[in-house]
Amino acid sequence: MIRRALFNITYLFVASVCLPPANSFAQEKPFDPILTLDRIFTSGDFRQESFGPARWMKDGDSYTTLERSEKTKSGRDVIHYSAGSGKREVLVPASLLVPPGDTLSLRIENYQWSADEKKLLVFTNSKRVWRQNTKGEYWVLDLGDGHLAKLGQKLDPSTLMFAKLSPDGARAAYVYENNIYVETIADGHVVQLTHDGSGTIINGNFDWVYEEEFEIRDGFRWSTDGTSIAFWQLDSKGVRDFNMINNTDSLYPQVITFKYPKVGEMNSACRIGVVPSAGGDIIWLRVPGDPRNTYIPRMEWARNSKEIILQHLNRLQNRNDLILADAATGGTRIVMTDSDSAWVDVMDDLYWINDGETFTWVSEKDGWRHIYLVSRKDGREKLVTPGEFDVVHVEGVDEKGEWLYYLASSDNPTQRYLYRVRLDGKGKPERLSPIGQPGTHSYQFSPSMRWAFHTFSNINTPPVIELVQLPKHSVARTMITNNEYKEKMCKLNMRPVEFFRVDIGGGVLLDGWCMKPPDFDSTKKYPIFFTVYGEPAGQTVLDRWNGSLWDIMLAQQGYILVSIDNRGTPAPRGRGWRKSIYRQIGILASADQAAAARALLGKWRFADSSRVGIWGWSGGGSMTLNAMFRYPDLYKTGIAVAFVSNQRYYDDIYQERYMGLPDDNAAGFRDGSPITFAKNLKGNLLIVHGSGDDNVHFQNFEALVNELVANNKHFTMMEYPNRSHGIYEGRGTSRHLYELFTWYLNQNLPPGPKER
Repeated sequence: MIRRALFNITYLFVASVCLPPANSFAQEKPFDPILTLDRIFTSGDFRQESFGPARWMKDGDSYTTLERSEKTKSGRDVIHYSAGSGKREVLVPASLLVPPGDTLSLRIENYQWSADEKKLLVFTNSKRVWRQNTKGEYWVLDLGDGHLAKLGQKLDPSTLMFAKLSPDGARAAYVYENNIYVETIADGHVVQLTHDGSGTIINGNFDWVYEEEFEIRDGFRWSTDGTSIAFWQLDSKGVRDFNMINNTDSLYPQVITFKYPKVGEMNSACRIGVVPSAGGDIIWLRVPGDPRNTYIPRMEWARNSKEIILQHLNRLQNRNDLILADAATGGTRIVMTDSDSAWVDVMDDLYWINDGETFTWVSEKDGWRHIYLVSRKDGREKLVTPGEFDVVHVEGVDEKGEWLYYLASSDNPTQRYLYRVRLDGKGKPERLSPIGQPGTHSYQFSPSMRWAFHTFSNINTPPVIELVQLPKHSVARTMITNNEYKEKMCKLNMRPVEFFRVDIGGGVLLDGWCMKPPDFDSTKKYPIFFTVYGEPAGQTVLDRWNGSLWDIMLAQQGYILVSIDNRGTPAPRGRGWRKSIYRQIGILASADQAAAARALLGKWRFADSSRVGIWGWSGGGSMTLNAMFRYPDLYKTGIAVAFVSNQRYYDDIYQERYMGLPDDNAAGFRDGSPITFAKNLKGNLLIVHGSGDDNVHFQNFEALVNELVANNKHFTMMEYPNRSHGIYEGRGTSRHLYELFTWYLNQNLPPGPKER
């Protein structure tokens, strides 16, 4: 999806909640309240505390986490804690994770317990595949005898993917070179389950577009009894290649080629197979429809080892059939169908209850996102959360207590709170998140639903992580306080971020936030600089820890920073709000943004209409271009990063979901693409792209350059060679990038107050 890469390290979070000075700061040199790029990117002054990763144990009342080893020079111990008493035990010392012949402990990047909690699977030495590090080494530690085994010794153990232990813990399955293998841990015996993996046949893994747009990477599932493995297979033969050129890493340029289906083009064929985990013939599920024009974005075993449940989308993604399949025969039946005149979202909130006879489902069918209980047998539905509000996410089900837990915010779409409701839907929902903590709450529940790791923050308060006991939400202990970080933030010269709503007419109110200069004087006029995203993939106006040190620095220089969520962003404001932009991506959203900017300029006498700027990354870069080109008299300066200039150049799953197919929405694709209106540019424009961007291709940048040149429009451009969508690779890149942004703003949108 065209959103800013989550791993971009240049955004650092801010706070304005001040605490009494700690003794640890008493002897330090004076703290400078003014930010610089050097302090932001090279000083290391603004690090936050970390916790985890934590794993709840099967008893539901204890957990493990990682802590720096006190006895070894490297590595982290796996620590076991009792949730109730807080009793601490070193369950796996780092010394047990030292490979034979080595002196250093394994660096644990991720870990998984076997079902009996007697074996530990460790992921380490990983390599990046597209967005995430999903290829690397897997080691299994037997807690009984202390034996440490490296998986894949008979293959290439440094390139395994998605290793998972079998239900009995005796074996591990993994993907190697697009085939699935099962290895017996005790003796290293390996069985190859699929044999046709190649550059175009992908078993247990995914092609680029499935990984990016459906956010799935791990492509196989053990059955509950361990006798079978269900897996995705994608056949990308016929999908057109996209080529990128790496000019910087060798004497002669290297061509990087991968399958990338653009809008309206051929997709990979997708199917689901079931294979015995000991090896044998594959049963292919008989899923209806053309496998190149339908999608299977989710698949799991259906609470047993006999049936598989999967979600099946048509190409327009406005119909989602929930299908049950017989693992032994491949036969299928549709349990229920969710549909919409616009699009339906993939559903990630399915929980089995009543011994698998019923499951939870989330749908917008009544105009709001609500939870339903659905019969496995006949698809009959029962609404559990009625009302004019949206459920944001199902957190879990306490079947014994007959409670369903979910996140929602009925009054403020920028916030998130935990609620619970009776499974029978009777009675009113009960809010469990503390009333005195306005903002955003998130949870990692234990299997018993009695405990959870609770993270709280708001836009002016950094994250605090606590262990809470439910349903009273009583705090057992605090894992992360970020107190030192808060103290440093309090010493910065800054003002708290403010929320507001702006009326753009027609009864439409848009949410926004604003950060003003620390010495703000309402009798003067300041430049206003908009941060924008505006696509259906994300909100920017959220009451959570989401500022940046760069924003604070700009405010210190004399800019007013503003962000607004237009219609079509995924705010919990009802189906109509979210689906209003169907078939008009880039059109309605940019109109909303411009209307909001004009309304603020009319209302805020301190905002200088001659100094209005806008910037964004990815989808926000596209929105910036649409703003600059479609409303050239409003926006004076823009910075567009890693943008889509022509919607036909982006991938089919994302763009078709919101725009339909190009043959039946030619006008929408044309008018929603910034390149169509490039001839209207009047203001100052900086465009930035990485030439190695596999997501939003450099092609978008070059096509826009050509169009601007053809229309004799002057602009500034910067290419970062061989950088990806996040533009962070390479020594000094992030610092240089933000130095560029800052210089361009200072030159073309001068900071500071002016007399009215």
